[in-house]
Amino acid sequence: MPKILVPMDGSQHALRALEYAITLSRGLGDEIILLNVQPHMETANVKRFFSKREIEEYQQQLAKEAMEEAIKVATQSEVPFSQKIRIGIPRIEICEEAQQENVRTIIMGSRGMGPVVGKFLGSVSYNVVHEAACPVTIVP
Repeated sequence: MPKILVPMDGSQHALRALEYAITLSRGLGDEIILLNVQPHMETANVKRFFSKREIEEYQQQLAKEAMEEAIKVATQSEVPFSQKIRIGIPRIEICEEAQQENVRTIIMGSRGMGPVVGKFLGSVSYNVVHEAACPVTIVP
């Protein structure tokens, strides 16, 4: 079954992207993959205070919170979907997931953390557009 990858960060922009992906999925019969990328937290300083298990539990909790509303929307839509969590740099992990799953397209929101943070860290959507091996749709 062809798949559509929808990165989720808990923002309203990501939810709008999901709504667009649901519409596309209904027309094409594709499965939706909801992907949340958590930052790599196992640095030397963090490991001094927290165990690997505690770090993983924290990342799982953050991912659950980021995808909670998206899961409700996807469940109500009755389109086939799955959810995944990856650890690392969002632009890299999104592109790698798309390649590994051989997705038809990536549909993502135009903004996540906001314009100020985006200026310092770089736009994830901008980087994904330029690095992905499949078509990417940015939903404003």
